[in-house]
Amino acid sequence: MGENQRFQLGTIGALCLSVVSSVSIVICNKALISTLGFTFATTLTSWHLLVTFCSLHVALWLKMFEHKPFDPRAVMGFGILNGISIGLLNLSLGFNSVGFYQMTKLAIIPCTVLLETLFFMKKFSRSIQFSLGILLLGVGIATITDLQLNLLGSVLSLLAILTTCVAQIMTNSIQKKFRVSSTQLLYQSCPYQAITLFVFGPFLDGLLTNKNVFAFNFTPKVLAFIVLSCLISISVNFSTFLVIGKTSAVTYQVLGHLKTCLVLAFGYVLLRDPFSWRNILGILVAVVGMISYSYHCNVESQQQKASEASAQISQANEKDTDALIAVENGSSILADGVVPKVPVWNSSKDVDA
Repeated sequence: MGENQRFQLGTIGALCLSVVSSVSIVICNKALISTLGFTFATTLTSWHLLVTFCSLHVALWLKMFEHKPFDPRAVMGFGILNGISIGLLNLSLGFNSVGFYQMTKLAIIPCTVLLETLFFMKKFSRSIQFSLGILLLGVGIATITDLQLNLLGSVLSLLAILTTCVAQIMTNSIQKKFRVSSTQLLYQSCPYQAITLFVFGPFLDGLLTNKNVFAFNFTPKVLAFIVLSCLISISVNFSTFLVIGKTSAVTYQVLGHLKTCLVLAFGYVLLRDPFSWRNILGILVAVVGMISYSYHCNVESQQQKASEASAQISQANEKDTDALIAVENGSSILADGVVPKVPVWNSSKDVDA
C-alpha cells in the first residue's frame, strides 16, 4: 500500500472516529443534562480534558507515542485560547436564543475561510465556496428557529467565533510548523485547557444556571453518566486534533455540521424529539453541500499532487539536461558538486622541448 493510500485511509478513519465519538457524547450529555439535571457544561468539559490528559499520560508511560516538547509559549497560548473559546461558546448559548447560537456556529466557517485567505494566503475555489454555501443553507434551514438579538449576546457570539476560528487554525498550523502529531499537541495543551476551564467553569455555570455545581446531588446514576461522558471525550478530543491536523479547520467545521444533522436524526429516532419536514429538507440540502465539498476537495487535492509530481519530473529532467550539456562541453561534475579545472595546453613547453 502506497503512502498516499495510507494517508487517505488514515484521514477517513479520523473522520469516522470524530463523527461516531461526537454523536455518542452528545447523546450521553443530553441524557445527563436533560434527564438527570446536571446542567454544568463548562465544568464537565474541564473534567473531560483532565481525563484526556491522564489517559494520554498513561499512553506515554506505555510508550504508545513519543513526547516531543516544543515552544512552551505557543503551547500555553494555544491551550488557554482553546479553553477561552469553549467558555465563550457556552456563554453565547446561555445569553442568546438557540437560533442565534446556531447562527454563531454557522458563522465559524466563513470567518475561518476569511482568516485563512487574509493571513495564510490560502485560496478557495468557486466550487468549494459554492459547496460551503449549500451546506450552510441546509444547516440553517434544519436548525435555525428564531433569531432574538441582544447586545451582550451578540458581543459574546462575536468573541466566540473569533477565538474558535483562531484556535482551530492554530491546531493545524502548529502541527505543521513544529512537526508534531495530533497526540503530542493534545498531550501538551490539555493541561492549560483543563486548568482554564476548571478555574472559570464553576463561575460560568453558576452565572448561566443560577446553581452551584458543588452543591449538586451526585447520585450513582449521575456519576455513571459523567464517567461515561469523560471516557467518550478522550476519543472526541483526540479525533478533533487528528482531523484538523490531517485536513483543515474548514473541513473540521464541515464535519461538525454533519454531526449536527446526525444528532437531529438520532434524536428523532432514539429520543423521539420533535421533527418536521423543514428539518428533513435542511438535512438533505446540507448533505448535498457536504458531498459536493468532499468531491471538489478530492479533485483539487489530486490535481495539486499531479502538478507537484510533474514539477518534480521536470526538475529532474532539467538536471539531467544540464549534466549532459556539461559533459558535451568537456567538463564533468564530481559527486560533491565541485567542477574540476580543465588542464590548459602549455605551448611554451612544446617550444622548449
